[in-house]
Amino acid sequence: MDRTELVERTLDKAADHGAELSAEQTAQVVDALFGTLERPGSIAEVIRSGEAVTVLGFGTFEADDREAVFRPGTALVEYLENGPAPRR
Repeated sequence: MDRTELVERTLDKAADHGAELSAEQTAQVVDALFGTLERPGSIAEVIRSGEAVTVLGFGTFEADDREAVFRPGTALVEYLENGPAPRR
C-alpha cells in the first residue's frame, strides 16, 4: 500500500465513523503523523528525541541504537492471528 492508498483507506474509515474530512485534510493528517521526504512527522520527531510512541493496542515505535523499531501491540497481534473480534 502506498501513501495515496493509505489516505483513501483512512478517509473511508473516518467516514465510517462519522467524520467529514476531505481527501486533502486526510492527507495532511497522514503526512503530519508519518512525515514526508521534506519534513519528518510527529512519530519520527518523538523517536529521535529518545522517547517512544505507543498507540495502545496497535504498538510502539521506538529507536534502538538509532534504528527505528516497531513492536506490535496485543490487539494488532490478535487481529492478525484471529481476524476481527466479534461485535458486542
